[in-house]
Amino acid sequence: MSQGPEQQIITEAAAEWAVRLHAGALSEDARAQLDLWLAADERHAPALRFAEQTWAALGALALEPRPVTHRQPAAAIRPVPMTRRRRPIRWAGRAAVLSLVLAVGWISGPTLLLQMQADYRTGAGEIRTVQLADGSSVELDASSAISIDYDTRERRIRLLSGSAVFDVSPMGEAETRPFVVQSAGGRTRALGTQFVVGRESSDQAWVGVLQHSVAVSLLTPPVQGAAQQTLEEGQSARYSAQEGVQKLPGFDLNAATSWRRGVLVFDRQPLAHVIEQLNRYRPGQIVLANPALASRQVSGVFRLEMLDSALHTLTQELHVQRVELAGVSLVY
Repeated sequence: MSQGPEQQIITEAAAEWAVRLHAGALSEDARAQLDLWLAADERHAPALRFAEQTWAALGALALEPRPVTHRQPAAAIRPVPMTRRRRPIRWAGRAAVLSLVLAVGWISGPTLLLQMQADYRTGAGEIRTVQLADGSSVELDASSAISIDYDTRERRIRLLSGSAVFDVSPMGEAETRPFVVQSAGGRTRALGTQFVVGRESSDQAWVGVLQHSVAVSLLTPPVQGAAQQTLEEGQSARYSAQEGVQKLPGFDLNAATSWRRGVLVFDRQPLAHVIEQLNRYRPGQIVLANPALASRQVSGVFRLEMLDSALHTLTQELHVQRVELAGVSLVY
């Protein structure tokens, strides 16, 4: 999800107006300002409606400072004084509305930069296998993107987002170029045939070896830790600019690639991580509105074609609430 600068300004203004409307009756001047703002752009009214829906849902979380059941006649409207006690509550509420609205966004899909860079990409819930010119193949996980950059020296692929399994055509008389996957400031060079790379952020990724071995290295020296590691079949590692390349002895590679079998497997994973993964495989957006729930542990096996029922089961098992907005599932 992404927003341009102009749309983000509209979203922020709508969030502010939503909080002001629900914090108390507007003054005549404020009402006139709101009317002018609504008339200035056709996008303002739907933005405000969505922000007000969001605020209403958050009201169930006791974030609403003072619900308003009716509006006073214009002649009786008086400005509501902002006391020291209410100011932090109001701005905490505005932050909650704004963070949710920005998280959902008004413009869906990958960013313009990703669209320009990617040769192949997948959407939410889409799994795709790409056949390459050298006989290798790439199995793209949901919400993933790659670019192909083969030259006379090496077969280079850049993992721009998500994760992918690489089944490499080995080097020989007909193919002398090494096969390399670059992502998040690191390189993974195939020493065998099959491995997986998952991009976690702009400077962190993980690698798992499904067959044979790979050599993992950083493009620049890390702040601490090893700059390179060789991984054998069944081993995994995570690399970052801060921590270097670190092997992951307890990493469940089978669970991490369960999407290839049409399921998602979680073993004592934080709820925040589970929701992040579910968002990659289902339409709409799940938003965790209560940060206190982020560390709650979740275990389960969810089928990709049944994630809506899985979300229902998940909220029941954890005894948490869910509110459905337009394209948004608010969990609290």
